[in-house]
Amino acid sequence: MARTILYTYKNEDKTLLFSYEQHRNIHEAVAEAEGIDIRDFLKMEQQLEMVSDTKAVRNYRDNHFKKLGFGTITLAQKENRGVGQKKPRGE
Repeated sequence: MARTILYTYKNEDKTLLFSYEQHRNIHEAVAEAEGIDIRDFLKMEQQLEMVSDTKAVRNYRDNHFKKLGFGTITLAQKENRGVGQKKPRGE
C-alpha cells in the first residue's frame, strides 16, 4: 500500500508517494526524487548499523540529510476508516 511522504527540501514543502516495495525507507525515496546519489551514504550507514545502536544510526542519517538540504521528512498520518467506509471509486 502506498503512503505519502511529507518533506521539506531547500525550504520548499513537497509530497511524494512512497512504497516499501520500491525503497527501503523514506530517506532513500526523497533522495531519489530529488536526484541525489546516496550510495556512499548507504554504505556508511550499513557499517554504522553493524557497530552502533539505533539512535546513533538515526542521528547520522538525520544530520546527513540536513547537510543535503532536507528539513522534515515524515510519513503522512494514515486515515483510519471504519469497516465499510471505503472511498468511492474515482476519488
